[in-house]
Amino acid sequence: MTQILHDTKETESARRRWAILGVVLAADVLDLLDSTITNIAAPTIAGDLGGGTGLIQWLGAAYALALGVLLVLGGRLGDRYGRRRLFLAGLGGFTAASVACGLAVNPESLVVARLLQGAFGALVIPQGFGILGATWPRDQMGKAFSLFGPVMGLSAVGGPILAGFLIDTDIAGLGWRSMFLINLVLGGAALLAAARLLPRDTGDRTVSVDGPGSALLGAAMLGLLSGLIEGSTNGWTTAPFLLIAAGLASFAAFWHRQRTAANPLIQPSLLRNRGFTSGLALGVVFFAAVAGLLYVVSLFQQQGLGRSPAGAALGLVPLSVGIVVASIACHQLIGRLGRRLVLAGLLITLTGTGYLLALVAHSGTDTGTWALVPPLLIVGLGMGTCFGTVYDVAIGDIDPSEAGSAGGSLGAVQQLANAIGAAAVTTVYFKTLHTPEAGGGEAHATIMSLTVVAAVTLLCLPLVRLLPRKAQDQHH
Repeated sequence: MTQILHDTKETESARRRWAILGVVLAADVLDLLDSTITNIAAPTIAGDLGGGTGLIQWLGAAYALALGVLLVLGGRLGDRYGRRRLFLAGLGGFTAASVACGLAVNPESLVVARLLQGAFGALVIPQGFGILGATWPRDQMGKAFSLFGPVMGLSAVGGPILAGFLIDTDIAGLGWRSMFLINLVLGGAALLAAARLLPRDTGDRTVSVDGPGSALLGAAMLGLLSGLIEGSTNGWTTAPFLLIAAGLASFAAFWHRQRTAANPLIQPSLLRNRGFTSGLALGVVFFAAVAGLLYVVSLFQQQGLGRSPAGAALGLVPLSVGIVVASIACHQLIGRLGRRLVLAGLLITLTGTGYLLALVAHSGTDTGTWALVPPLLIVGLGMGTCFGTVYDVAIGDIDPSEAGSAGGSLGAVQQLANAIGAAAVTTVYFKTLHTPEAGGGEAHATIMSLTVVAAVTLLCLPLVRLLPRKAQDQHH
């Protein structure tokens, strides 16, 4: 009888663990869906609300900016006030901000709502691993984490497709608004499940939070993004250069604070680690380049080739498939190949970008649907190879005690790079598009943007030699 009761309790405990994993995964999926849907929806939204190229650029950048700036801070707040509390507050705020996006009446209100979405997302995402660590036995954690790669990969594929079809089906006449309002159902269900399932924790009030550091990082990124977008939208007058200068000054102040503050966002020892800083720099440059590429390919398909949002979303499927396949394959290969896998990913991405560039240069706006499949698949394979390896290799020779700070820093940098890259590459795109003497036209704007992506990716190659040879788990 005692054995039966023990087995019953064990079964209930296992079910509860899987349910908690489901809640954490659902929150991560919501975040990824909302970070990718505007890649497809931006032209439709700008056409409806106005706001022109500036709104197209801010839609993705605002979300990634807030998420990236506040991600590390969100993790510290969870340690201080309790992960359950921050998870519930973040998920509730994210759902409310999603509704605000769906009800936006002008470009300004939509951008503010996107900033709020990203900010609340930054409260939710860092809590997930801590919650799983507190509820799953250490020897079973690998089983839980093994689901993240495939689920996140499918979400990356599904986000743009979902957005495209929701816009094209025009549910209840809502058009693009339905892709935000659907979060009322998805986020609401996840919130109810989280409130019921997540374990209570009190947090540790002795954990310090570097508010000034986060503020300086936010000011730096806001200055850089505002300058880039203002310059490409309204011309390169004095204002955009002043904004960029202010952003760079704030970044210098942030960097100084990380070296001198008692409890900085990034541990100073990490900044002295050549392998880690090289990985950080390579990550910034590469993720910025491919974020810009994704945006430009979406714009070219809709504005150049005349595809509907759903058609453009389907056009990105080969790229998404490449990312998923390569990410899964790299999990098996990274132990043997280490940083050589990063080099392979960069070269494959360059090959695909060059193929795409040559195709657009040859066929222009007459490029066929099937012709885009091979280059986009190759680009996806290259991106997936780097996604699955850059950061594992970057932390290859750090001390295990630095792993938490390193992981949070790299995740934040990826989001900030997404924001900067999308803004920078679309700045080139729209500048070329609206400058007749530069050739004008969608095809020429795409060619110039892809050239920039290829050049920036080339800059990553010398950094590979500075990375640790092997990934973390091969050292310890």
